[in-house]
Amino acid sequence: MALITHVNVCNADDEIYCCLRNKIVKLDAAQQKDFCQGCKMFAGNADDYGRGVSCVWEDLRIVSNPHIAKDPLVEFANNQIKEVPTEGPALFLYTTEW
Repeated sequence: MALITHVNVCNADDEIYCCLRNKIVKLDAAQQKDFCQGCKMFAGNADDYGRGVSCVWEDLRIVSNPHIAKDPLVEFANNQIKEVPTEGPALFLYTTEW
């Protein structure tokens, strides 16, 4: 998996999807101080896109790089889908055949 730059652009309510917290958050001073500034994925403000932040993390999805997230609800929903491997060691964990 490649590291992908996610540009999280604020919606009309100043909300973004936060990968660290896996939820939609208001991008206010408290969020930036308490979470963004200490997050290893935080890559700076997204000033070129208006208000928002850039974060870098390995994305399981096939997305562009940079990936521009303008709708936090869509981004949240898309990040809840996890692909289960069809073979390999992880298969044993998910099998119903004993």
